[in-house]
Amino acid sequence: MTPLTYPPKPSPGDRVAVLSPSSGLPGLFPLPYELGLKRLREEYGLEPVEYPATRRMGSTPRERAADIHAAFADPEIKAVFASIGGDDQITVVPLLDRELIRAHPKPFFGWSDNTNLLAFLHESGIVAFHGASVMVELGRPGAMHPQTAESLRAALFTSGAYELRPAERWNDANRDWADPATFDAEPETRPGGGWTWVNADRVVEGRTWGGCLEIVGRMLMAGRGVARDLSAYEGGVLFLETSEELPSGEEVFRTLRNMGERGLLGRFPALLMGRAKTWSFERPNAPGEAAAYAAEQREAVLRAMRVHAPDALVVFDVDLGHTDPQLVIPYGGVVRVDGPARRVTVTY
Repeated sequence: MTPLTYPPKPSPGDRVAVLSPSSGLPGLFPLPYELGLKRLREEYGLEPVEYPATRRMGSTPRERAADIHAAFADPEIKAVFASIGGDDQITVVPLLDRELIRAHPKPFFGWSDNTNLLAFLHESGIVAFHGASVMVELGRPGAMHPQTAESLRAALFTSGAYELRPAERWNDANRDWADPATFDAEPETRPGGGWTWVNADRVVEGRTWGGCLEIVGRMLMAGRGVARDLSAYEGGVLFLETSEELPSGEEVFRTLRNMGERGLLGRFPALLMGRAKTWSFERPNAPGEAAAYAAEQREAVLRAMRVHAPDALVVFDVDLGHTDPQLVIPYGGVVRVDGPARRVTVTY
């Protein structure tokens, strides 16, 4: 693999690209999208630039790839944001010009289906950033969560160590983006409960890889996003999280088991497991059901780790995925997981 490097950081006043590499949902739900653009301008001092497919549902993979190429090639664009995720970005990645993107490295922010693009950039030697989509984190009703806002600001504008901290309160239930009343107040939250540590008698420091577990599984099936020489991941920090699809515990176990059988899981001496999203519009779980779902997922992860990486340091309920707040994780960047001190420090 190409050695990983951090791309140059933007500064307030710079132009940044806003793309839809997966789904053109800004065209269906303009309220959170335009709120996110406003916050990029007013709270971060950046000037967002949209591309042809950004607000267009049904754009082709080739059209979305063209937007990515245009954003990376433009010397006036200093960072790239995904508007949101989706489910078919895996069809876009084969169309990307790796040499063009490698020649113009820029910070990319996205998550969920954007795991495909994050892994592509990782393979290309570019550290990217898992988190901070325009519609979800920047477009959060009422206000951005302070922890999300602070993490994004540090990832955007600073270099060096940044300590992640457990959320005191969190949320994973969404409201209707088509209803203007949704944006009148912040989401209701519930107590966080801290992180849970397993095998926390050691310190692991390494470069990250991972993302949304369902997307990682699909990349593995397609044979994309994973180095042929798995020694590239030796000593690294794996981070994973699950989506609003609410995969069953058995599905989570099977995906991890397959990663283990491939020889991938055991390469990582540490795993940061994101707090499970337990609610969706299709499955609006009551509190008891949500707690049972989260417990089932945790046991599924532990079951796979006991077989394939029994000595790995594991941290559960890290606020890094489909729940709110969301901490930005450098993808391919350095993370220090200090078990005895119960601290996680990323390098932005």
